[in-house]
Amino acid sequence: MPTRANAAQAASAPDPAAAGGTGPAGTAVNGATVSTKNAGARFGTIDAAVHLGFAVLLVASLVRYVMRHSPADNVLVLALAAAACLLYFIVAVLASRGKPGTPWVFTLAAVWAVLVIAAPSFAWCSFALFFLCRSALSGAAAYAAAGATAAATAAGLFRLSSGTDLAMLLGPLAVGVMLTLIYDRIQHDAAEQRRLHAEVSLAQGQLAASERRAGTIAERERVSREIHDTVTQGLASSLLLLEAAGRAWPAPSAQAELAQATALLRVNLSETRSLVHDLASPGLDATPLPDALLFAARQYLPNARLLVTGEPRPVPPEVRHALLRVVQSAASNIKLHAGAATAMLTFGYLPDTVTLDVHDDGAGFDPAAAAPPSDAGGYGLRAMRQRVEQLGGAFSVESEPGEGTIVAAQLPAPEVPELPAGPEESA
Repeated sequence: MPTRANAAQAASAPDPAAAGGTGPAGTAVNGATVSTKNAGARFGTIDAAVHLGFAVLLVASLVRYVMRHSPADNVLVLALAAAACLLYFIVAVLASRGKPGTPWVFTLAAVWAVLVIAAPSFAWCSFALFFLCRSALSGAAAYAAAGATAAATAAGLFRLSSGTDLAMLLGPLAVGVMLTLIYDRIQHDAAEQRRLHAEVSLAQGQLAASERRAGTIAERERVSREIHDTVTQGLASSLLLLEAAGRAWPAPSAQAELAQATALLRVNLSETRSLVHDLASPGLDATPLPDALLFAARQYLPNARLLVTGEPRPVPPEVRHALLRVVQSAASNIKLHAGAATAMLTFGYLPDTVTLDVHDDGAGFDPAAAAPPSDAGGYGLRAMRQRVEQLGGAFSVESEPGEGTIVAAQLPAPEVPELPAGPEESA
């Protein structure tokens, strides 16, 4: 059965660590890593803006209060503002480091409640305090701290209106509810994004592992085909020649068969060496493809003939390699099994494709009844089909007992432009 798999680059894909709020950013893989770091940078920018806003509003509120009240009233308010400022700084540092600071947050909320009720001019700073409570805490504690901040602000503003303006009471509460819903939505979206990043990262890891397995299988198949088409077939043909020479010895024909076996073994040794060195075809890379095909066939069938149709042109190296191996395998099968008197190769150049037919007038066989691959052989047809189909081509075998065999292959082969001559070549 054909196997079509591409060898993949090995890639590691560790599970990402979730990142939340303004704490340390999580780590994911590939695209997830970049997105998580970007998210952490965005949160850091928002936190900086909130802290800067708190400082500006605190100074503005303090100046406004000092200018409108007597020095005797300023002492308590200044002390409360200084305490709130110090607590705010402590909570912000703890939150940025991801450390729990629940007692500090509620102490800040309590001090702030006293300050904003005593001096409603500081009510504007409640926005920054709300976001700090939500980022520093989670769950019910965050809702409680944010709610206390909103309630204290509402009480302070309602007191500022001397208890006559209901909007001053309900406004901060309504704004607190809206900010809570918005913040929850942002947190939910961020958590969903992290979850999706984790799933993508996991899928990438699974895909990389699958591709590595597929690549290993494909490489084993490739090496198996190369060994079959070179070492195995060459040794089998040499063995047949040596056995024939042994039976005919010391007749003159035995000398010819011995010489042919020796030559074939030398070629097989060269093929084996080239298999070790990137599985190239020694001596054939610079040869025109039709000549190389005929040479490959005559290693096994000295009387093989070749017919070329169409206008010769360069073909991609992988197509050339596959065609050579198909001819070698088909010629070896003819020598070992067909008992043919003649073998004919027909190679054709068509627009964007090339065709190859290997015909013999041997014993033939029933392709449907061919034995499956085993230790005794049977890999040839499967290897040929895999080579052709992995390059997007079509492979077929036509044969009947006593009627010979035709092995046919058609491969896509767009025209390969010839490289211009270099300075040394054109000189």
